[in-house]
Amino acid sequence: MFRSISILSLSLLLSASALAQSNFETAAPHAVIIDAKTGEVMFEKDARQPMAPASMTKIMTADLVFAALKDGTLSPSTEFTVSEDAWRRGGVKSGSSTMFLNVNSKASVADLLKGVIIQSGNDACIVLAEGMSGSEAAFAQRMTERAHELGLKSATFRNATGWPHPEHEISALDLAKLAQQQVVTYPEFYPLYAERNFTWNDIKQSNRNPLLGRVNGADGLKTGHTEASGYGLVGSALRGGDRRIIVINGLSSQTERRDAATRLMEAAFTQFRIYDLHSKGVAMGNVEVYMGKASTVPVALTQDIRKGLAVVDRKKVTSSVRFTAAKAPISKGDKVAELDISVLGRPIETFDLVAMEDVERKGLFSRAWTGLLAKIRG
Repeated sequence: MFRSISILSLSLLLSASALAQSNFETAAPHAVIIDAKTGEVMFEKDARQPMAPASMTKIMTADLVFAALKDGTLSPSTEFTVSEDAWRRGGVKSGSSTMFLNVNSKASVADLLKGVIIQSGNDACIVLAEGMSGSEAAFAQRMTERAHELGLKSATFRNATGWPHPEHEISALDLAKLAQQQVVTYPEFYPLYAERNFTWNDIKQSNRNPLLGRVNGADGLKTGHTEASGYGLVGSALRGGDRRIIVINGLSSQTERRDAATRLMEAAFTQFRIYDLHSKGVAMGNVEVYMGKASTVPVALTQDIRKGLAVVDRKKVTSSVRFTAAKAPISKGDKVAELDISVLGRPIETFDLVAMEDVERKGLFSRAWTGLLAKIRG
C-alpha cells in the first residue's frame, strides 16, 4: 500500500476534496474554461460527461473542411450541388437553421463554409458532407474518426448538423479542445467565426454568437440549441497575448445563455490565473529507502506543474506524496513515489517523482541485521 506524506516545502496545503466544486459558480449545467496557449483547464463543471452539442457540432464539420482546404483536397472555389435531401432536411421546409440554398443549385465551398459558421445552415452542412464523403452518414463517421485522432475520446457524431440523435455527443471539455485546435491549426480560416453577417439568396442573416461585439476581444465560435441540449455556446476571446476558450451548455433560454457566456468569459480573464505550483528538479520531500546505505532519498518531479485556477481557489489546492519504502539499490532518475494534486471540482492528477541521487545497497551483514530488526518489530 502507498503511504502519504505532506510536502514540507509547500505552505498552502489544506484538506480540500477534489470532488468539491470550485468557489466560482455559473448557471450553466455544463461549463469549462481553458487557456488556449497552454491548454490548461482553468475551470470545469460537469465538463467531462458527454452531452448533446446541437449546432456546436458544426465546429467539427468545419474542421474537416478546413483540413481538406489546407491539404489541397478542396479549394474555396470547389462547387457542390444541393441535393433534394439537403434542401428538404436542412432547408426552410425543415423549420431548422438554414442558408436558404435552392434545390439543384450549386454553391462554392467558401460560401458553404460561411453558411455553416455564420448562418448555422443545416443545408450547407449536408451539402458539404455529401460532396466530400458521398453521404452525411459517411461524413459523420469521418467526423468521429477525426475527433478521436485529435484525442477527443468523448465524441461520437451521427450527423454533420447536430440534429438530435441519442448517440450524437461530445463533452464540453472536448469541444473546448476542438476550438483550441482550430485557433492553432487554422489561423487562415479561424477569422470566419468573427464575421457578423452573410447574405445568400438576397437573405441577410447575422451571426448568433452573443459575445461578438459585446465582450472585449471575442472572435468566435458557435452557438447551439435543441430541446435535448438546451442553449449552449463555444466562445473564444483574445486580450493582449492571452486567449481564453469557454463552453457552456444546458441553459434554458437565449437570454440565459448570453448572460452566462458573458459572465464566464469576463471571469476567464479577470478571476482566473495560471499558477506555477511545482517545478521539476526541486526536492519535494524524502522517501524511505529499504536496505539502502542511506535511509532516505530526496525526490523531484520530471516536469513543471502549472494549473489554471480561480483566484479564490488558489489556497485550496492540495498536494501530497504517495510512496512505498523504496528498495535499494536506487539510481538517480528511478521512479520511487507519486505526487497527487487535488484541485476543486476536478479529478485528482498524479505525477511521477524520481530519485534525485543514487542510493547503494547495504552490505551483507547490514542487510541481515536490518532484516532481523524488522522481524523483531513485526
